[in-house]
Amino acid sequence: MSERKFVVIDGSSMLSTCYYAVLPREIMFAKTEEEKQRHYDKILHAKDGTYTNAIFGMLKMIVSLMKKQQPDHIAFVFDKTRDTFRREMYSEYKGTRGVTPEPLKHQFVLMEQILREVGFQVLCCDRYEADDYAGSLVMKFREEIPMVVLTKDHDYLQLVNDEHNVRAWMVQSRQEKADELYKKYYSFYGIKKEDVNLPEKVFEYTSDTVYYEEGVRPEQIADLKGIQGDSSDNIPGVKGVSSAAPLLLREYGTVEEIYRAIHEVEEDKKRLKELQDFWKNELGISRSPYKALTKTSEEELCGEKAALMSKALATMKTDIPIKLSLASFSSDSYEEDKVRQWLAKLDIKEASIFGTGM
Repeated sequence: MSERKFVVIDGSSMLSTCYYAVLPREIMFAKTEEEKQRHYDKILHAKDGTYTNAIFGMLKMIVSLMKKQQPDHIAFVFDKTRDTFRREMYSEYKGTRGVTPEPLKHQFVLMEQILREVGFQVLCCDRYEADDYAGSLVMKFREEIPMVVLTKDHDYLQLVNDEHNVRAWMVQSRQEKADELYKKYYSFYGIKKEDVNLPEKVFEYTSDTVYYEEGVRPEQIADLKGIQGDSSDNIPGVKGVSSAAPLLLREYGTVEEIYRAIHEVEEDKKRLKELQDFWKNELGISRSPYKALTKTSEEELCGEKAALMSKALATMKTDIPIKLSLASFSSDSYEEDKVRQWLAKLDIKEASIFGTGM
């Protein structure tokens, strides 16, 4: 039996990953949306036409997780829309993302239904994103049970906390990448990869791992994105400061404190030069980020306004009211027979999900 834990799964990330992992080549290499749509019939589907490629991959992962990692408690969190409260803050948030393909959109709706029917709690709504629910679950229950977030999204790293035993199971793009991380961080302690009970392609991030891989502590991830931005979510950050961001945050801690240090000296040329010399000689920042950090404009979001806005966009909410008790998320509610019933409905062979030895 694995150690006691509550696993919170980023369902949106997982289902999307499973969808794109097994798309037909005709769709993967299509040059236009119209060309992709012409080949939708080649996507894995049930006899009645229901698309199943993403559901297939996700159910396979869940069945394996329940068998091998055996979480005591489990929850799934999903994005329901891109028009959340963050769009109210910044209208271009996630504005560069394409439209969700119809075959994936249909599977989101069905996957959430399947998860609920087989006994899992699914959290989502129009106002908040999946990671906001994950953050709120972690903060609500981390005093009661070790927490794990399972995702590909690096935003979740801000939840990692060794003191409260909160870890991130980060899904890597390939198994080789996960193996590299195992070798890098576990071989020193003589721990074999086989002895670490984690899902495939997953590496477990602790506070130290976050620091070594990202250059900042978990609680500084939102500050890092405040300066560097995040192209996947169209968070702008401060252009021209990217490489200096971890070095500045190690010294000052937060975006706000970086600007406090700047404002204290900006009216005094001598002190301002001393500050920039300190950045160069003591922090190792070869090119001063001062101009980029303090740029102002009526036409574009930049400088301090961009940094503070970007940090706010990247910061997970951790205080969504969740009325459910810990017992509501117990894995005892999981009904494997209902998974098998759904496989039959969707014309998915049991052996492809459960293996031949079941």
